[in-house]
Amino acid sequence: MRTIKTTTGVDIPLDGDLLAIMEALYREITVRDAFNRSFEDMMREIRHLVGQMTDQERQAYFAESLFLNTVKYENDMAEAYVRRLTRK
Repeated sequence: MRTIKTTTGVDIPLDGDLLAIMEALYREITVRDAFNRSFEDMMREIRHLVGQMTDQERQAYFAESLFLNTVKYENDMAEAYVRRLTRK
């Protein structure tokens, strides 16, 4: 299985699991710096990881990201709707 590396040298397997990439970003950027990270720090690392992917891998991970973000958006909208209903 092909892997990519974080700037700190941690291998991330490219097996189609977006969560594995997100967990590595969390550990290597957020936790490693004791939650003292910026938008730029995270974007720099994301760009570093994406730059190691082939076009096909980027397409697959982008599609998964859009799917997961759409589900999150739908859940947030449903939660807001339920909150409005319970206030009435």
